[in-house]
Amino acid sequence: MRWGKLMGWAVVFSAGLLAGWAAAKGKGIEPSIYQGKEAKQAGLALLQVAEVQAGNGSWERIGVGRVYYLSGDKAKGQALFDAVLAKKPAKDDLQRIARVYAEAGEWDKAEPLYQRAIAKDPGDDSILAEAGAYYNLNGNRSKAEELFGISLGKKSDVWNTLDAAGSYLGVRPN
Repeated sequence: MRWGKLMGWAVVFSAGLLAGWAAAKGKGIEPSIYQGKEAKQAGLALLQVAEVQAGNGSWERIGVGRVYYLSGDKAKGQALFDAVLAKKPAKDDLQRIARVYAEAGEWDKAEPLYQRAIAKDPGDDSILAEAGAYYNLNGNRSKAEELFGISLGKKSDVWNTLDAAGSYLGVRPN
């Protein structure tokens, strides 16, 4: 890597850390962190700020990991997910990470997390509907309809119904 390019990344990294610290302290983000920068450089600088802002919050760290993962830096996103999963993750944490994998088209990674989330709370109709929708979208209609039967049979919630309906029409859950 050329020295100039390395220095450029060091400046972005340092600026991101400083901006993150300022944002975490409630002082806002200096626009020079992202304005006028190449899109990837601006995005990465803001992600560094978001990491600082996220602190130890599991939902927040999953959110940061989601952007890294879906924007192509799967290793960085995975590291954030692994840190959340290494502790005792809540069912919502499992669901959020599963959703990222499903959004990335990685059902093989999403399915076990949905199963764990359901095992933690077999009565959570929203997890059942969402997981069912992804089962349906990934070709397992019988499992999908089993989960829909539990979810939709318990509570007639518009969002759960939309997840189910959309999955039959090729639309992923919202």
